Amino acid sequence: MAKKLETIKLIASLEKAAKATKKEIWADLASRMDSPTRNALTVSIEHVNKMVALNKGKTIIVPGKILSDGEMEQKAVIVAVAASESAKTKINKKGEFVLLKDFAEKAAKVKASDLVIIG
Repeated sequence: MAKKLETIKLIASLEKAAKATKKEIWADLASRMDSPTRNALTVSIEHVNKMVALNKGKTIIVPGKILSDGEMEQKAVIVAVAASESAKTKINKKGEFVLLKDFAEKAAKVKASDLVIIG
């Protein structure tokens, strides 16, 4: 099955960000997104919350979808390809949810040391 056009555009924007910023993290995200959809990552808010606790003050990136199982207990910026509506609501109560495609557009302004990739 072919990749969705939206995913292809996201991969292209991540690769463009990698070339423009010369930061390996964007190329890593692009390669993770280029894997088969049967390997797509899904994580719960509970798992994201644990990662936030381990990486205080950092932006958490999920190269997949966030599901609403659990509650956000700490303030954080969470970046993901997608999230269920209830997951977005729970994240936005404590922190901020940003789509990966929007976050990649401002890659030049982001410090790689402030990012943590889950998965």
